[in-house]
Amino acid sequence: MPATVGATIESVCAQFEGAVHFGHGTDNAWDEAVALVLSVAQMPDVTASLQKTLGEDHLERIHQLAKRRVIDRVPLAYLLGECAYMGLTFEVQPGVVVPRSPIGYLLSDGLQPWLPSSVKYVLDLCSGSGCLGIVAAHQFPLAKVEMVELDPLAAQLARRNIQKHGLQGRIAVHVGDVTVAREYADRFDLILCNPPYVDAVDMRTLPDEFKAEPSFGLAAGIDGLDVIAGVLHQLPEWLAPNGLFVGEVGASSPALMRTYPVLPFIWPELPLGGEGVFLLEGQAISSHTARGK
Repeated sequence: MPATVGATIESVCAQFEGAVHFGHGTDNAWDEAVALVLSVAQMPDVTASLQKTLGEDHLERIHQLAKRRVIDRVPLAYLLGECAYMGLTFEVQPGVVVPRSPIGYLLSDGLQPWLPSSVKYVLDLCSGSGCLGIVAAHQFPLAKVEMVELDPLAAQLARRNIQKHGLQGRIAVHVGDVTVAREYADRFDLILCNPPYVDAVDMRTLPDEFKAEPSFGLAAGIDGLDVIAGVLHQLPEWLAPNGLFVGEVGASSPALMRTYPVLPFIWPELPLGGEGVFLLEGQAISSHTARGK
């Protein structure tokens, strides 16, 4: 009997249930199964596709990838070579962290009411695959975006994603650490930073799916603040007076608040999940960004 999309999703879901860890774009077995089946079958909408019949080639590919997902415990995005994020499709490859930052959901609302309506210059620090900078470029169509990424492999991937979205004329990728950001604009209206932020304790207990990602894209020292500390130290020089900084530190947020008790952090609600995303308004930032002040 021919297999339908719906029946295949149910079969894959049963394989995933209790066997894998989620967190790379999905948080449950059903959504992960849907993502796998629809991607392989190249069908955009699950509701309209449930009764459609899958060919043998698609079925074989789905079962092969589902088996690898369970046995190898790698993120599904690596198996597919792509992922959906904020309604857009991005190329993904092993060695580069999978797009999943909740910052994207704040961008979809234009970061209101904190960000001025006029955004001309955007900086995406630790840009990885380029997803946040690309989402920002779509959200602010008049803005020029500079990406800074330390890893050459990730920078190459970001350039391919920029080309995929037809944004070569508005986004530039620079290979280097966060200290080089000032070279590319005088002041930025919006700075995005999703750096490595996992502390030493959490690094030892990560699920296998996260261990499949490059550790240098996750680990940030004893307290998880090694990278963001360098950014905050230079932030007054980079951010326009009316600009906005958006950072992510995940579960290291308590350490961030202990280390910088006087910084005026804003912790916006993240209705679709995630944790540790904070805002800093340019007009509220002064020279007290050194640790412990």
